[in-house]
Amino acid sequence: MSDPEPALAALFEAIDEPVLLVAGSRVQAANAAAIALLGRAIVGHDLRLAIRQPQALQAILGGRPEEIEVGGIGAPGRRFRLTVRPLSPSLTFVRLTDQTAVRAAEQMRVDFVANASHELRTPLATITGYAETLAEDGELPPELRRRFGQAIHDEARRMLRIVSDLMSLSRIEADRFVAPQEEVDPAELARLAADHVRPLEEQRGCTVHMTLAEPLPAITGDFAQLLQLLDNLLSNALRYGCPGPGCEVALTLRAEGDQLLIEVADQGEGMAARHLPRLTERFYRVDESRSRDAGGTGLGLAIVKHIVERHRGTLEIASAPGRGSRFSVRLPLAAVTKA
Repeated sequence: MSDPEPALAALFEAIDEPVLLVAGSRVQAANAAAIALLGRAIVGHDLRLAIRQPQALQAILGGRPEEIEVGGIGAPGRRFRLTVRPLSPSLTFVRLTDQTAVRAAEQMRVDFVANASHELRTPLATITGYAETLAEDGELPPELRRRFGQAIHDEARRMLRIVSDLMSLSRIEADRFVAPQEEVDPAELARLAADHVRPLEEQRGCTVHMTLAEPLPAITGDFAQLLQLLDNLLSNALRYGCPGPGCEVALTLRAEGDQLLIEVADQGEGMAARHLPRLTERFYRVDESRSRDAGGTGLGLAIVKHIVERHRGTLEIASAPGRGSRFSVRLPLAAVTKA
């Protein structure tokens, strides 16, 4: 950095965000963050060699205080709040505050509301259509009336599942900074989860094979959330990883060093690699029509991800077409959590 006074240099470097001093159109000084963003060669050279975004240049060279949001600086897709403050007729202070994460979070909220509305609107439209038909004057054959009633019942239950998952997700996110305190027996969790999915197991004609490498050390966690994590992983495997009767879903729990490994593996069709990074996004579906037919809400793996994060664990997903899928959760043991 070029500077006339050591104190000014120290102040500049203490700022984490990119800052520049611009004299006319020449960059007189730049801190380390600005050099990392725009390149070391900017100091002593024309500003327009490093920043070519028209709005940003107009604001910096305009000679008056400005605060605008701009893109096109640094890496593609990044957004910055550009703050310009003239210090004298020939010297201007410029600060770039990265807004990329903020804008991404806002877009996620917008997408979430849009997706949730869509997911609820679809069954609601079905319910409304059938209900209007049933309310009309005139006789309907008993079989048709029964089918309409069953459709209304099924779609109402689907809406209830979506709302229930949305509420679960909201509660988990609200508690994400609160460390769980219960001492949880992993074997009890596994057995309860296996009991919970038994009706789905019978419906799909598949078998959950459980392997517990006992004795399993306790973990510190939220019992209800960890049970939901296992329920969701097993339900997901039974819905999408059982191509036909006689297939098996493997549930394995064992201690590995200072962690508990929970692994759910299926014998399904598997997924292409491009889907794996997005599986824990809310309402993301590999095959939308198949997901709805199987009764999924599109929120199960998003809930799993948030529960794992709250428990300071990790989630790994491995899958390939024709080779099934494996979901591996690692959680710290109780002794490690309390240390």
